[in-house]
Amino acid sequence: MENLVKKLANIGTEQRNLNTKDIDILPTRDVLEIINKEDATVPAKIAEKLDDIAKLTDAYVETIKNGGRIFQVGCGTSGRLALVDAAELPCTYGIPYGQVIGVMGGGLEAVVKPAEGLEDHAELGEQAVKDLGITAKDFVLGVAASGRTPYVIGAMKYIQSIGGKCGSISSAEHSEFSEFADYPVDIPTGPEVVLGSTRMKGGTNTKLVLNMVSTTAMIRLGHVFSNYLIDGYDTNEKGWARSVRQIMELTGCSEQEAHDAYYEVRGTEQDFKVAVAMCFTKKSSNEVRELLAKHNGNLKLLLKELDINYD
Repeated sequence: MENLVKKLANIGTEQRNLNTKDIDILPTRDVLEIINKEDATVPAKIAEKLDDIAKLTDAYVETIKNGGRIFQVGCGTSGRLALVDAAELPCTYGIPYGQVIGVMGGGLEAVVKPAEGLEDHAELGEQAVKDLGITAKDFVLGVAASGRTPYVIGAMKYIQSIGGKCGSISSAEHSEFSEFADYPVDIPTGPEVVLGSTRMKGGTNTKLVLNMVSTTAMIRLGHVFSNYLIDGYDTNEKGWARSVRQIMELTGCSEQEAHDAYYEVRGTEQDFKVAVAMCFTKKSSNEVRELLAKHNGNLKLLLKELDINYD
């Protein structure tokens, strides 16, 4: 315990914030303004670490290209954010469930019922990824504001022990994670508005960086055309209408043409991408699928071959 007390004293997120020492007696509007100002410092800190984030993202992309999975591991707030990021990718980008996996100390129950004591046990983090059948092809992305959570370190060390790679995201400078992670990202966000509440700037940092990494990875993996989603799932009326409108915007076709093309292929593999190509090329869905297969699903390469311009 004495050693941990000393460790925490040297972690920026565990320091007292002198800018907020009187928040308990300030009016609501003033407290909100202070929180807003503190939050606004986070993006600038992230901007200083873009090179490190790029290296982590490239490793993430290569893992998936090579048939591996991403295990995003965390506890408490970090674990919840890791779970949310992983859960949103299949419905947003159409990737298979289980390609990016959120692993939280305490499992799904801990999302709503705190199980903070589990974070002290490295062996539990190791066991959690073992239970999910992790292999050397996979990649562990450890997440913790402090950059020292034993549960996360257990998972990271295990993947390395079997010949795999790991990365990390923390809100601390020179974190413990960075001592052995292959792709560490340490972004010192500094003292929190409320000492000990790392769901604040630490959480904002984690959410922003996870968003940046996973979104960039999905773009690099071909799930975006220009800046349009092309592989997501349309399971409600809003999604359907959005897809039809985007097909019209991309191709210049009529609403009826977009509707008919998308209606024909909706619910099949690469449905939006196929519908877009159908409207661009005026070819049948089967012809389009053959052309897409030729270019490994890359719509831009297909259009380039046919000398079709797009904006």
